[in-house]
Amino acid sequence: MPKLDYDPYTVLARAGLMSFITSGTHMDPPCGTPSKLLETRAGVFVSIHKHGELRGCMGTIQPAYSSVAKEIIENAIAASSRDPRFPPIEVKELSSIDISIDVLGSLEPAEKRDLDPDRFGVVVSEGERCGVLLPRLDGVDTVEDQLAIAARKAGISDTAYHIQKFEVRRYSELDDKPVRS
Repeated sequence: MPKLDYDPYTVLARAGLMSFITSGTHMDPPCGTPSKLLETRAGVFVSIHKHGELRGCMGTIQPAYSSVAKEIIENAIAASSRDPRFPPIEVKELSSIDISIDVLGSLEPAEKRDLDPDRFGVVVSEGERCGVLLPRLDGVDTVEDQLAIAARKAGISDTAYHIQKFEVRRYSELDDKPVRS
């Protein structure tokens, strides 16, 4: 059931996505964008689902743009067009997709015992390889699952990797349900 209240995070992501898919343009945050989105910087992940199944997910663990607003727009475009697991989203799909935004908190060093897949996302890294997994994902119920998936995403086979944790603030066009990433 779609939310009935105004959510500037997902509204901005959908506007950026529509602008890119229909005209190929990377829009700037429009006039009227709340100041909290224009004046803060954070890593952001944008997840796109179609009929409940993942259709694209891309993001940044550290801010790459001048504001959360620009981060949302650019990561929505990336999720719709550059996720290597899926073909680019087409105009005809726009009415059947749902968008969720995860705004990341600060990264903190962590040990396995500090983790909780319902509360924290994880970053596992070894050298130049890095894997990220958001919290509250459908089917990720244990810390072991969370770490194994993040390590696999990074191509890390050894368990001697560095762990960081982060919290997110999730904004979704759907009620607060777990999402797949």
